[in-house]
Amino acid sequence: MKIVCIGGGPAGLYLALLMKKLDPAHDITVVERNKPYDTFGWGVVFSDITMDNMRQWDRETADEIQAAFNHWDDIELLFKGRSIRSGGHGFVGIGRKKLLNILQARCEALGVRLVFETNVASDADYPDADLIIAADGVNSVVRRKYESVFRPDIVTRPNRYIWLGTHRLYDAFTFDFQRTEHGWFQAHIYKFDDSTSTFIVETTEETWKAHGLDQADQDQSIAFCEKLFADNLQGESLISNARHLRGSAWLNFQRVVCEHWWLRNEHGSHVVLMGDAVHTAHFAIGSGTKLAIEDAIELTRQFKLLGDTPAHIPEVLTAYQEARRVETLRLQNAAWNAMEWFEVCGRRYCDQLEPEQFMYSMLTRSQRISHENLRLRDRNWLEGYERWFAQRDGLAVPDGRTPPPPMFTPYTVRGLTLKNRVVVSPMAQYSAEDGLVGDYHLVHLGARAMGGAGLVFAEMACVSPEGRITPGCPGLYRPEHTAAFKRIADWIHAHTDARFGMQLGHAGAKASTRRAWDGTDLPLPEGNWPIISASPQQYLEGVSQVAREMTRQDMDEVKEQFLASTRAVIEIGADWLELHCAHGYLLSAFISPLTNHRTDEYGGTLANRLRYPLEIFTAMRALWPQEKPMSVRISATDWVEGGTTPEDAVEIARAFKAAGADLIDCSSGQVSKQEKPVYGRMYQTPMADRVRQEAGIATIAVGAISEADHINSILAAGRADLCAVARPHLANPAWTLTEAAKIGYTDVAWPQQYFQGKRQMETLFEREHAMQEQALRHAAGQASL
Repeated sequence: MKIVCIGGGPAGLYLALLMKKLDPAHDITVVERNKPYDTFGWGVVFSDITMDNMRQWDRETADEIQAAFNHWDDIELLFKGRSIRSGGHGFVGIGRKKLLNILQARCEALGVRLVFETNVASDADYPDADLIIAADGVNSVVRRKYESVFRPDIVTRPNRYIWLGTHRLYDAFTFDFQRTEHGWFQAHIYKFDDSTSTFIVETTEETWKAHGLDQADQDQSIAFCEKLFADNLQGESLISNARHLRGSAWLNFQRVVCEHWWLRNEHGSHVVLMGDAVHTAHFAIGSGTKLAIEDAIELTRQFKLLGDTPAHIPEVLTAYQEARRVETLRLQNAAWNAMEWFEVCGRRYCDQLEPEQFMYSMLTRSQRISHENLRLRDRNWLEGYERWFAQRDGLAVPDGRTPPPPMFTPYTVRGLTLKNRVVVSPMAQYSAEDGLVGDYHLVHLGARAMGGAGLVFAEMACVSPEGRITPGCPGLYRPEHTAAFKRIADWIHAHTDARFGMQLGHAGAKASTRRAWDGTDLPLPEGNWPIISASPQQYLEGVSQVAREMTRQDMDEVKEQFLASTRAVIEIGADWLELHCAHGYLLSAFISPLTNHRTDEYGGTLANRLRYPLEIFTAMRALWPQEKPMSVRISATDWVEGGTTPEDAVEIARAFKAAGADLIDCSSGQVSKQEKPVYGRMYQTPMADRVRQEAGIATIAVGAISEADHINSILAAGRADLCAVARPHLANPAWTLTEAAKIGYTDVAWPQQYFQGKRQMETLFEREHAMQEQALRHAAGQASL
């Protein structure tokens, strides 16, 4: 094949040498705009895993790169006068110029033609090429030419950064955070050769402008950074290798994602994007070079598997795109999470978190590193942090005793202490008769209270017959309803050390529907009752009943129903009360602009839309005992354009906090069938995190939390205060006890009657872990052979 690589960065050069090594008969040219053995940029970073891949494909190149590497395991945080260090992270750094020089020399040795000082205007400059690799960077001219085919999604991020260097050498990947009168700056620092370290300084657009850096030239910007980080630099200067720079030296990161990666041009040549031309990943996790190198490896692998002749090119490029898309998006998502963390850390974490927790939050910013993964990396550091976390919340951990994981630390709010941070979510069971709960509910809730969770919620109790979602939903509007729930509360209190929570709500426009297994949200085939909402509404267009708009009289009646139900919860003896203002139910319908179209004082602005839910909450809080906590469940986003947003959620939380709420239970969606949620593990936790930090109120994280590792990561990072687990508790009432055994935490009490099962379960998991470790050691031994 005749192959032309446009762009002499890591992607183009590495692909050229791998393909030449695969078949020396290939005619391969790399075209680069810079001079021979000349390049721009400082150090680049990639992981040990990428190096392992490179060794498999070209050991000679990998060995030479390895010899030039600076390898480190530690990450050091400099923050609020403290220095905190964690190990076991396994990064390698190398000067970008050194890396490219090694690749250039290897290409020449293999017979790749290198053409320098040539600006390629178009792929059409090479009409006789079978394959054109467009590795021409984030501003790719080839991608721009065929934009309608590649369909790039390019997002310019708000933070400003300047990429500098220094001759001060660091022995860890160092993050330095400095507060100024206008906001926070952070530096990302790592050594990449024997005399130089990369020194990237980043801040928000607002802080950058407030310091006049938008008007500063390169020398003035460097002087500013030298002064700001003077203690860190210890007399060394900051330097730039950006030449002939006009205007500001500060950049905005551009995230690039392409829907399609290759095409056949008008000359019959196949053109494929690679490296930054097709995808970019923020420097916050140092994965740009990794992506470029692994693009080259995967494309070569596909040619090796499917055939490296011109006839095989379409098949190879199709397989290449599919093989790389998933891994690329995974890394880009991780990089996006890390990038967003640095973009908001100044207003969300720097002032709110203590250095210990800030360090944990920073280490887990990409959401790829979990609690137990940190234990594998640096057990001593993590156990020290767990000890700090427990002691901060008043739990004494004697010297020599292993501290509890965060999920097994107590949580105190008002006069109530939960034994741990695990909550059994309110989950509709559709098994009540005329609003009355019975033996089924006693067994269901009692089993979960025995299963180890700190707080067990009953499903939403509706404040009126018309407020029920289905005929099978519980009510709390007749004396016998109160007595039935009191029976459950008394049993839980008598037989377990769990606390019992009640949730009150009104289904609004989503009332009068069938049980879930008969058709979720569908109206009853007969016996429907009139329904009300903030505004006239039909939840399922053309299917649902139409709810009428509430009058002032309706609002007064419903408020009294909530207060009557609150008195019932007090009589029941519940430990916790939650008001349901989420999921499109009545109070949620007032809050969301998608469902509230009122023109009176209860519609329009967010403050007006909150007025009625706040009236109800305030009245309930006045009735509810002051020593007992009260939370509010909200939909932190509607997942619909024009609906409630996470920014709104912060304001909603502030309003309920001012009215006396202790926690915000951060759910999302179910307000409109037009929603387009983005699912994934712990997908709603970022909303709880944002509300917690920006509104200054404790939160409950919910949604796709299914492992102890998830909960420990969320709590340890300060992203929420409690974690509510739903579906896993349906599958396993003793989910909390099972997860404790699974992670090896044995200092947890079981019901006396079940004690014989405790050691058996712990032993089974110990044996399973030992077998897994043995298999990993065996695999490592085989790899070394």
